[in-house]
Amino acid sequence: MNDKKFLRTEILLSTAAMERLNGAIVAVFGIGGVGSFAVEALARSGIGHLVLIDHDVVDETNINRQLHATTKTIGQSKVELMKSRILEINPAAIVETIKEFYLPSDQSDKFFLHNYDYVIDAIDTITAKIDLVLECKRRGIKIISSMGAGNKLDPTKFKVANIFETSVDPIARVMRKKLKDNGINNLKVVYSTETPIKILNSTFCILNSELKTIGSVSFVPSVAGLILAGEVIKEIAGVNK
Repeated sequence: MNDKKFLRTEILLSTAAMERLNGAIVAVFGIGGVGSFAVEALARSGIGHLVLIDHDVVDETNINRQLHATTKTIGQSKVELMKSRILEINPAAIVETIKEFYLPSDQSDKFFLHNYDYVIDAIDTITAKIDLVLECKRRGIKIISSMGAGNKLDPTKFKVANIFETSVDPIARVMRKKLKDNGINNLKVVYSTETPIKILNSTFCILNSELKTIGSVSFVPSVAGLILAGEVIKEIAGVNK
């Protein structure tokens, strides 16, 4: 690529692989704790065209784990913050943003601006995740999905597998049934074998007993996002083992 920014990556992957990454279009649905780190890794690996999808803005509660969240970015669009960050990393990158939540509907065309080389699903809502998988399968687009990264403390427990080979993860359990009902028998996912922690000692939860807020920490969703990006990068580069 003759670009020193990606020299170390090119040494590892090859010049031809870097050309494939530069020519690829990857969409990331959900730019939160998992998605923001996935986007960062994609950008720093030389993906040339990114589409970022999320309606959310940075909230103070995001600061503990989301890459774009600081005291200075509260209230700002997550996708626009990540777009600015990507262009600071690689000014030659093409970055498109869609400031909307992906929801099951008949308006899916507006989220598929291109025939993506790969989609990363970092959405939190299960119904939306299922619909996105079905839509990608219908369009013949490769997709990898993140399962639950909340209420967990061990980043070494993440694995990459077909969702039908997963265990423990409650989101995967629900999705397996729905996907099977729709004739889908293969979906690459990043999931954790760690049993979700039962939250018993949080003052916030005690004072807000009716709120079902999921606990999180900086070093778990970030790892899930990096693994997602790594799988996409290796596959596009042609070095997936």
